[in-house]
Amino acid sequence: MDVEWESVAGELDREELERFGKLLDKRPASLCGQTVGMALAAQLLVVRTKEGKSATLRANTAQRSFELRRGQQNIVLKARQMGLTTWVAARFFLKTITQPGTLTLEVAHTQESAEEIFRIVHRFLEWLPANLRKGPLRTSRTNVRQIVFPEMDSQYQVVSAGDRNAGRGLTLQNLHCSELARWPANPAETLAGLLASLAPGGEMILESTPDGVGGCFHEEWQKADETGMVRHFFPWWMEERYRTGAVDAASLTDEERNLMAVHSLDLRQIGFRRQVRTSFRGLARQEFAEDERSCFKASGDSVFELAAVEERLVSAPPSIEQRRNGELEIWLPALKGKQYLVAVDPAGGGSDGDYSAAEVVELETGMQCAEFAGHIGGLELARFVTELALEYNTAWLVVERNNHGSGVLALAGTVCGYRKIYGEGGQAGWLTTSVSRPAMLGKLDAGLVEQPHRFMSRKLLGECRSFVRMANGSSGARAGTHDDRVMAMAIGLAARSELLAGKYRA
Repeated sequence: MDVEWESVAGELDREELERFGKLLDKRPASLCGQTVGMALAAQLLVVRTKEGKSATLRANTAQRSFELRRGQQNIVLKARQMGLTTWVAARFFLKTITQPGTLTLEVAHTQESAEEIFRIVHRFLEWLPANLRKGPLRTSRTNVRQIVFPEMDSQYQVVSAGDRNAGRGLTLQNLHCSELARWPANPAETLAGLLASLAPGGEMILESTPDGVGGCFHEEWQKADETGMVRHFFPWWMEERYRTGAVDAASLTDEERNLMAVHSLDLRQIGFRRQVRTSFRGLARQEFAEDERSCFKASGDSVFELAAVEERLVSAPPSIEQRRNGELEIWLPALKGKQYLVAVDPAGGGSDGDYSAAEVVELETGMQCAEFAGHIGGLELARFVTELALEYNTAWLVVERNNHGSGVLALAGTVCGYRKIYGEGGQAGWLTTSVSRPAMLGKLDAGLVEQPHRFMSRKLLGECRSFVRMANGSSGARAGTHDDRVMAMAIGLAARSELLAGKYRA
């Protein structure tokens, strides 16, 4: 179906808007490969350029590529400043004003970013022809979060991911999750709530620059084939502005020559690349992504040696037995004459929050034999870990006594009657302190590098990938991930060293 573009320049009414709303994804021959939405954006929508001027929105290379490959559910991994947030805002704005009964929600990672996205959308509205703004697109409410078009029965809302009620009680036709990798608190939980609000057939776009392995965005990217999301990757060189002065061809490295050959880069783009690496150093591969794997691995500030973790993930074997609906996995059963320890990182129990985790380690070799992680605590946890320790030849029971651990230790010794409990300093249990914690994690890191074959669990290795240094100098799980298995194994390896050195008591 062809489109008469002269009608756009004339008097648009609601009937015309709705006609275009049905055609947004069409590619008539007259538009030479563009969608109707792309052409309509160039006719109606105005953006502020990098130079601070107003200009109509014409799709750049990355925006065009996204538009032509876009599906119903999409995940976008990109270098910084590619224009994808603006393009998604434009696409959803056009759907909101041309398709009656549409509710669009944009979710940004911070309140400041939410306000910036809304300024983009407000500019779209303000530059529409007056007959539209005073007619079918007259607004009944417009504030810092919401624009309502009563005649079209449509709304456009922008919120921050820090709003715990984002999307609650709504039925969404369009959902854009911006910079998902940087969402605060528990992004996986927030995302799950938003997805529950998306109407059947609704359009979803998850978009972000990378921020380290693990975390909600990385996990969604990894499982896109399973969930049916269309992956879009946009490296920095798709942005035409990313050029500086040309470098001397004689100074090119083998890596640079290969990049130029494979991706048809020029000497000015190589000049930009060198400038980025000088300015951003270790964050260059994160902020200006070049491939789908290294941008995740190089980003963030991992505590553990990621190359060793990734290599072991490829070869880690499946468990030979699973119990408790997969909460307990066993790779190496107890062998006669062998000594073991069961290291426990307790949590409070319940369906929310951290898991209680336990790692079974052979004392002599340090091999990981079994692993447990589940939402149990108190007496249930005490009974479970003492039974596990008995199964492994009456293993040493090493329970972290911080917080919930003191109660578990007491129950293990009294109610459960277990006697082979590790202790130090005259007290039962292992105490994790600001002094012992770095040493524990260092021992785990050394083990991953020097003897990676000792680690069997992919889930443990996955937690190692997302265990990072924080801005305040501490370390722990990246937002939306867990570190319970990491801490249980770190406790186990530290206690093993003490046990082998004879520094323990029953």
